[in-house]
Amino acid sequence: MSDLSINTHEETGEAGFGDYFALLKPRVMSLVIFTALVGLIVAPVAVHPVVALASILFIAIGAGASGALNMWWDADIDAVMKRTAKRPVPAGRVTPEEALAVGLGLSGMAVVMLGLAANLLAAFLLAFTIFFYAVVYTMWLKRWTPQNIVIGGAAGAFPPMIGWAVATGGVSVESVLMFALIFMWTPPHFWALALFMKSDYAEAKVPMLTVTHGRKVTRTHILAYTFLLMPVALGLGFTSVGGPVYLAAAAVMNAVFLKGAIDIWRRDEAAAEADSYRTEKAVFKFSILYLFLHFGALLIEATLRSFGIGGW
Repeated sequence: MSDLSINTHEETGEAGFGDYFALLKPRVMSLVIFTALVGLIVAPVAVHPVVALASILFIAIGAGASGALNMWWDADIDAVMKRTAKRPVPAGRVTPEEALAVGLGLSGMAVVMLGLAANLLAAFLLAFTIFFYAVVYTMWLKRWTPQNIVIGGAAGAFPPMIGWAVATGGVSVESVLMFALIFMWTPPHFWALALFMKSDYAEAKVPMLTVTHGRKVTRTHILAYTFLLMPVALGLGFTSVGGPVYLAAAAVMNAVFLKGAIDIWRRDEAAAEADSYRTEKAVFKFSILYLFLHFGALLIEATLRSFGIGGW
């Protein structure tokens, strides 16, 4: 019965549950959930499991709402790019009006419920994150400046700060550094993708750095931001949430990431095209693992501290 239902939706172009779920950008949501959860767990204040579960749920819903608003506004761009052409709105399975309604409805619910479940600061940070991603990044920066990813990266960097605020009701050096880790990681992560997706951005007239300044300049920027990322990643290891396990993991991961950035910087377009941008794709994939492993190491440190070991 379920298979028949799915096939019918695909054949008629009507929206199914999966289409509305896809509006929420579940892959991005998974990263938001994980980093917010880590921010909550590593905080020095214990949170009741029910409050923690509810808070993470509402943070996830808020992230999904941002995704729906992004798809509503970017439907024209998504329709042009191969990577996004099959999304529900450009594919015609969900109307722009429906995507907007889902985004606004879930945004309001998520912010209000997080305020009730946790505290006003956490709710404010979630509201600001949604606004920053949907308005500042999507509606303004993305189509206006090649620094779109640099500034817009703040939207994806807030979740661990929100998780920390849920637990503590405040902001600290630790939460700021977790924010900075994601913020500095975002440009080399997305620019590595842009190197082998340049034609998509060019056709959609998105002023990505690869389009406005070329791949050679982009390669240099990737290397520069990787150098800037390293002290942030390592510095987090010397705070109350860090420790020898995190610091060792960060040292290894940053060495690997730096090597990848140097490899990208050394390559010319002839070599990159000859092997279908194999190095750039490898660095992009590793960059995803890089972030998960950093926050995973923070989680390990928190677990060790709960047993009276680890930390500084």
